[in-house]
Amino acid sequence: MQELLAVAAITVLAVISPGGDFAMVSRNSYLYGRRAGLLTAAGIACGVWIHVAYTLLGVGLLLQRWPAAFFAAKILGALYLIYMGIQTFRHRPVTAQADGTATTLGAAAAFRTGLATNALNPKTTLFVLSTFSQIVSPHTPLWQQIGYGAWMSAAHGIWFAFVAVALSAPHLRQALLARQVTVNRVIGCLLAGLGVLLACSD
Repeated sequence: MQELLAVAAITVLAVISPGGDFAMVSRNSYLYGRRAGLLTAAGIACGVWIHVAYTLLGVGLLLQRWPAAFFAAKILGALYLIYMGIQTFRHRPVTAQADGTATTLGAAAAFRTGLATNALNPKTTLFVLSTFSQIVSPHTPLWQQIGYGAWMSAAHGIWFAFVAVALSAPHLRQALLARQVTVNRVIGCLLAGLGVLLACSD
């Protein structure tokens, strides 16, 4: 029970802490509407399973014991955040239609954005690796470890779905769209800045 509570609590704290996932959901929700934001959240939730899968398969031990592999993964994730930051900073203004939607981001693209952002997120890598190596006992049954992974994925999905719904609310979204050049530049700088910090971190 103590292990379960520890995993649950750490997951919640990790999920709500600001990062690249939050910035990407915010960007897609206010620019393209609720559907795009929710699909981005779904992509993030699925991305968590990538980290859980390689950790349970033992690849996580390779990342922990071979610093060069983790460094390469970290740099790749950092470059992706920097790239998305630049793209967001330079993003052309979009115009919401009468129903509050925008058609410039397809469903598959929104999902892929969320999936890639989380899959390449070193923050999630460290979170999953540290949770399974420091908190979860090696004697914990596999089915229970998979359950922990399901909880991590669900927590990400629920939180970022909430963010998507909040930021795509009509009045808030219209206010953000009216200032979207400034908002895009702020989010773009945050994404690129996170990428630079990740690349420079030990």
